[in-house]
Amino acid sequence: MTAGKILKGIAFAHPAGAAALLLDLYIPADPIQDSGPLPAVVHYHGGGWRTGVRSSLGPSLDAAGLSPIERLVDAGFVVASADYRLSSVAHFPAQLLDARAAVRWLRAHAADYNVDPHRIYAWGDSAGGHLASLVGLTAGSTEHPGRDDLHDRAHISDTVAAVAAWYPPTDLLRMGEQALSNAIASADDPGSREALLLGAQPSEAPEKATAASPVRYAGKHAPPFFLAHGTADRFVPPAQSASLAAALEAAGADVELLLIEGADHMWQLPGDDPAAATQATDATIDFFRRQAQKL
Repeated sequence: MTAGKILKGIAFAHPAGAAALLLDLYIPADPIQDSGPLPAVVHYHGGGWRTGVRSSLGPSLDAAGLSPIERLVDAGFVVASADYRLSSVAHFPAQLLDARAAVRWLRAHAADYNVDPHRIYAWGDSAGGHLASLVGLTAGSTEHPGRDDLHDRAHISDTVAAVAAWYPPTDLLRMGEQALSNAIASADDPGSREALLLGAQPSEAPEKATAASPVRYAGKHAPPFFLAHGTADRFVPPAQSASLAAALEAAGADVELLLIEGADHMWQLPGDDPAAATQATDATIDFFRRQAQKL
């Protein structure tokens, strides 16, 4: 990040029986005078809902020093990278409730950080992409009721104006059948990440798996979506992004799908080539810029 500041460890929610949830707030350098409030992105980290830390996009990207969050800040966006309860602490829908709480917190404090409350977006990678997608598709829904236990913000909207998701799980019931032949992990495996999230194997709890699947909520009401996935992803089948894109398109929603040939999870390519990560980051920033220019 060429300028600006980072405010780390801001408490935005305190779920009952769990530690306070924190976020890191990345703020651009002073904008041009009279430019008005800035667009903002709430980011959710990956890690299979069981590991990972806020402000990280995974070990491969972190080690490469590509800094997608900082690049987004350099492009003029405030970024809030938020915690959520891991599956070792709580089962779904706790993670979705936490993700929504982060959006409400940012909107409640928009004036404090020069954020435009009408231009708040969601972005996540892997498990975080799953949550970002659910935030975009279930905003305002009463299907997964919950409240922010740090401050009561139920009256504040949790809607986002657009979503970007990198290699997200989108249909937990079909992940096993869609897995590539060389897959490292499958949702059908005993003790899978998906089973830990739900508290049961997806095939044994289809209603839970469906309720946790973004594809189930695809509809015309959806905000604009950008989905990016590597065609060689051994952890989350590329068909997961393609399926959500198809469902959104069929419903008449605005969706863009980027499939990067030969890229594995976390944009890994042979020889640690950063080309896929760079392409995905460039496309994501371009997507959010175009969304921000709509208002």
